This record gives sequence, structure tokens and C-alpha cells, in this order.
Amino acid sequence: MTFKRLIQLVAFDVACFLFATSVMAQSNWPNQPIKIINPFPTGGTVDQISRLLQPHLQQALGQPIVIDSRSGASGSIGTAMAAKAAPDGYTWVMVFDTHGVNPSLYPNLPFDTLKDLAPVMQIGTGSMVVTAHASTPYKSFNDVVQAAKKSPGTIGYGTIGSGSIAHLAMTYLGNALKVDWTHIPYKGGGPLATDGVAGHVPVTMATYALWVPHFTSGRLRPLAVTSPKRMPELPDVPTLQELGIDGFEAQAYWGMLGPAGIPAPIVSRMNAEVAKVLKIPAVQERLTQMGVVVTSSSPAEFDRFIRSEVDKWGKVVRENNIKAGQ
Repeated sequence: MTFKRLIQLVAFDVACFLFATSVMAQSNWPNQPIKIINPFPTGGTVDQISRLLQPHLQQALGQPIVIDSRSGASGSIGTAMAAKAAPDGYTWVMVFDTHGVNPSLYPNLPFDTLKDLAPVMQIGTGSMVVTAHASTPYKSFNDVVQAAKKSPGTIGYGTIGSGSIAHLAMTYLGNALKVDWTHIPYKGGGPLATDGVAGHVPVTMATYALWVPHFTSGRLRPLAVTSPKRMPELPDVPTLQELGIDGFEAQAYWGMLGPAGIPAPIVSRMNAEVAKVLKIPAVQERLTQMGVVVTSSSPAEFDRFIRSEVDKWGKVVRENNIKAGQ
């Protein structure tokens, strides 16, 4: 036997061993605790949805599910951790609408949004709501617009952070309406909710899910929604299209991804288990209360959606020269 032939046989044996090991790992998955990274502060909608799914996934998969909050940089810090994790099915990340914006907002991201992550499922979408604190004189969205026109730059609006869909949507609206208002970025939904309810920021745009209890209490006034049709939960609140912004639509979304390279059977299993959880009546009821419309997409559908979001909102970032921290 020649040396070359010996090397070929060894290489073949190693390949067979690695293949067998991979197949065994897939068939045994999961056999240890699973981590889901929440890349936003606790208390926000990503955290709420992660914890809503947590106990049901634990029961379905037979392993502990750990929610690991790693916030910062519009979700990109925690997402980077997931992108760099071993592709073995034990690390996942829940993302929000900033996921499709971050590639344009942060040109030096330590990961490639489209190459380094494996889409699992778009869990759902939700309308955002322009709100005003009850202590303000703003009874309608037009009141805010007129105040901003009268005193350019003096009306501040809060969002969950720079580059969020809410931030880009308000930038788009400012351009369309020819008004100058000032963005006040927060580090996630939790901090925004604290200041929004306290009246420290007069106007906000965020998901309906974040504000539900505060609409009920009367502390906040819903002025307009970003969905193409009125929300069943807020039937008296007009859409921005109704208010004259033709073709305007901006919806939040929530989804799960893992590091690229996770074996397809594991991705499929996780997708299937999350889909089952989303059909549980108690889970559906809670998501409906949050204003989340369940989509329960396939991995391929979520991949196409992310790519379309990167293109759509990247254009807004470039045209308005939006930078992180603005």
C-alpha cells in the first residue's frame, strides 16, 4: 500500500467518523440545556415572548431552556453571540425588527446578518402605535404634526433605539410631512416604557404590545397605528394611511435564529416545536392581547423576509444618513 493510498484511507475513515458523529448528535438532540439569547433589556416584547414560549418548549424538548439577556447596540451584541456560537442546536436568539436594519446602521457588525445566522421562524408581526402621554395637549397625530411645524426640533419622540423600525418610520414620516422632530433613542422597550408612562418623553412610537396596560389605564393616548388597516384592539385609532401618508406601512416582527451551520434536521425540529407552542390556546390568547399576529413561518420564508427588510430599511438609512446613536 502506498503512502498516498494510506492517507486517502485515513481521510475517508475520519470523514465517516465525523459524519456518524454528526448524525448521532442530531438524533440525540437535545441532550443538554438550551440557551435562547434575548438581545434586548428585560421587560421588552422580545423578553416577554421568549419567556412566554420558554416553559412550553422545555416540556416539548425535555431540557431546561435558559433565557440569557445580552442587550446593546439595537440587539446586535446578543445576536453576535449567537452567530459565533457552536452550530449544535444549543444556542438560539430571538430578534426584533432592528435585525434587518443593523447591517446598514452598523457597517462594522462582527457578523454577517445574511450568512452567519440560520433563520428558524418568524413568530409574528405587530403594528406600532404613535402615542402621547396623557399630560400633553396632543389629542391626535395631527396635533403633534402641527406642534412640530410651529416649533421645529422641539417635539421629542421616543423609540426603543436608533435604527429601530419605529425610528426609521418616524424619520420617513418627518420627511413626508416636512416636519422636524427630535429622536430620543432608548436602550430597549423596558427603558422606553418606564419613561413613556412617566411622561418624561411626550410622544413615542412602539409596538402595541408594549403599551397595552397603559392604554387601559389612560396614561397614554394612542394617536395612530402603522398597520395598513385599523387594529381590532384599537378600532377608533386611525392608520397613518388614513391620515394621508399614502402607502405607508411599518410593522414590527419577532423571530428566532441560530448560528449558521446548524444541521437542517435540528432547525426543522425547533421550527416544528415552536409552531406547536404557538397553537396552544393560552399562548395564542397572550399574543393576541399583545397585538401580535402569529405568522409561524418556515425557515425559508423567514430568510426571504429578512432579506427584504435589509433592502427596504437599508434604503431609508442611507437616504437619511442615519447613524447609530442618533
